[in-house]
Amino acid sequence: MASRLTEISLDCHDPELLAGFWTAALDWVVLDREPGLVEIGPDRASDQALLDAVRSGPVPPTMFLAAVPEDKVVKNRMHLDLSPVDRSRDEEVERLLALGATHTDVGQTGDESWVVLADPEGNEFCVLRSLADGYFSL
Repeated sequence: MASRLTEISLDCHDPELLAGFWTAALDWVVLDREPGLVEIGPDRASDQALLDAVRSGPVPPTMFLAAVPEDKVVKNRMHLDLSPVDRSRDEEVERLLALGATHTDVGQTGDESWVVLADPEGNEFCVLRSLADGYFSL
């Protein structure tokens, strides 16, 4: 059996601020919090149910948002890609902008099929084509 991606960690200044943004963006919940650290993800069942799910195949990872004193100074080396499931890409971009995302330039030409945004702390992510009925196209 191969390993499973179960957690993503993101350094930030304000874990609570980013937890608010990402839980709203992904329709997730806060799973755990302690000073300087917030875990968010899909609402989940017991640890045993999670273990059973992980052993049977991939599961959505949780995200840990950890407070660090350093500023973000360069483009992310890894970023998240979001695919809308119930609206068009452009409608999803507008929703994310209303939640506090901003457009950001990482050298795109304007001909891409995705839109590059940044979360409230400047972490880049992309909104890809929609997977919703009536919007899906390759």
